[in-house]
Amino acid sequence: VLHTHTTKNPNPSRSHSFTLGHLPSATAPSSPESAIHSNMLTSSVPSSVWRLTGLLYLNLLSNSLSGSIPPEIGNLVSAKYIDLAFNHLSDSIPSTLGNLISLSRMSLAHNLLDGSIPESVGKMVSLESIDLSYNNPSGSIPKSFEALQQLDYFNVSFNALRGEIPTGGPFVNFTLESFKGNEALCGIPRFHVPLCNHNVSKHSPRMKNVRLALFIAIGVVAFISILSFVFIFVRYRRKNKAVNGIDELVPTIPPEIISYYELLQATEQFSETNLLGVGSFGSVYKAVLRDRKTLAIKVFNSLTEAASKSFEVECEVLRNIRHKNLTKVVSSCSNGDFKALVLEYMPNGNLDKWLYSHNYCLDLKQRLNIVIDVACALEYLYHGYSTLIVHCDLKPSNVLLDEEMVAHVSDFGIAKLMGEGESTIHTNTLATMGYIAPEYGLEGLVSTRCDVYSYGVMVMETFTRKRPSDDMFGGDLTLKNWVQMSLNNESSSEVIDANLFNTENEQGFEKIVQCVSSILELAFKCCVESSCDRINMKEALTELQKIKVRYSRRD
Repeated sequence: VLHTHTTKNPNPSRSHSFTLGHLPSATAPSSPESAIHSNMLTSSVPSSVWRLTGLLYLNLLSNSLSGSIPPEIGNLVSAKYIDLAFNHLSDSIPSTLGNLISLSRMSLAHNLLDGSIPESVGKMVSLESIDLSYNNPSGSIPKSFEALQQLDYFNVSFNALRGEIPTGGPFVNFTLESFKGNEALCGIPRFHVPLCNHNVSKHSPRMKNVRLALFIAIGVVAFISILSFVFIFVRYRRKNKAVNGIDELVPTIPPEIISYYELLQATEQFSETNLLGVGSFGSVYKAVLRDRKTLAIKVFNSLTEAASKSFEVECEVLRNIRHKNLTKVVSSCSNGDFKALVLEYMPNGNLDKWLYSHNYCLDLKQRLNIVIDVACALEYLYHGYSTLIVHCDLKPSNVLLDEEMVAHVSDFGIAKLMGEGESTIHTNTLATMGYIAPEYGLEGLVSTRCDVYSYGVMVMETFTRKRPSDDMFGGDLTLKNWVQMSLNNESSSEVIDANLFNTENEQGFEKIVQCVSSILELAFKCCVESSCDRINMKEALTELQKIKVRYSRRD
């Protein structure tokens, strides 16, 4: 196994560069695993690497490698994992990738690759994850990908692809996230791309007849439609319930209807034994339906008159938002003054419980995964959905954990639901003290950068196990200042949660300190006083993913 790690540079004015071509003979064919990531390695990958037929894992992530990926990559027939992301690799993707039938995960993201995606990738029958995002390949997405039955992650976003997106096989589970940033792609409405125009030769006489018949048919249908519309308008104009401000007039997911009386029965009359928590918006109850399905019911205390009128419409928008790190809104219930959201149930409670209960404990890897999950959710709310959604109240109690300890952000969109999201300036009733950005607390200004500030505070809390409202903070001393002083004095081990130091090995201790210090430095960049100087959520997510790769513990 070959591991090459970057050492601390005693002279910041000079940078160290490692040349891959000068690697020692440790990369012999008997080596089953190569991890040479995040070392600023330059030059091209030596040809000897592609002759390692017994290689199982190849990780060259986040270097400065150049040149092309040679056809000889097809020799790595035993490989299970290949990551060449965040380099400067160019030219086309070789068709010999089709030889890698044992490969389960591959990432070529953030390179300079062009040409077309080879059809032969469809022969990689073990492939579970492939990331080709942020390159420049053109042409279409090969239809052969539909044969990859194991594929559950697919990302070709931000390229120059065109043509129809396949719909069979694993593509039934993919969303816009896999394809965004390719202006010339077309396909079914579910992908939120233009419909494809399947043209046939314009010179065919038969085609001319078909077109003529089509024009006549369209004219007849249009005439009948106009008459029908006039009739419906006159007949039902008093019952018109047209609503402004909704981007998705036709829901993509049929609603699950749950009545008020079903909720009463499922929560045993909203008894305290089923009470999961109480917040500023209302109470959350555990509900078990007749079919034994378990859900969470968020019952609102009170809504403004304007919010009550638009409640069902806003809930419909929330229900159609889908992301693996957002709590799913299953349905809603409105019965007079009673207003409730029906949510998926999270059996492991919230992050706040896991941080402060003596019966629970999160290790370093779990905490890092959770803050990455939250960053993914926020990045989607800001950039991945058709309407920008600002959370306004991000904190550990709003981060829920499923049975696999995957984090799901809850209470997103509640600001709009409560009638508070109609302008950029509104009251301070939604946010929680300690997590509020300066511009929000002083002026009521709301933006995505307010969420970034709250996120930074939450990350500090997650790794120090200190609430921003802890008794030790007061006057000029805040959680943010406390962390900043420790980083400036290179004494971050004094603020890190002692529960993370579960090793007596000095080398392991230093690795944890370095990892958490990097995370706290990132959190501080999120909490800069001036909103203009804060990093954005995309940058925070990218940096966290690099930290995870850099400090991941390999068994």
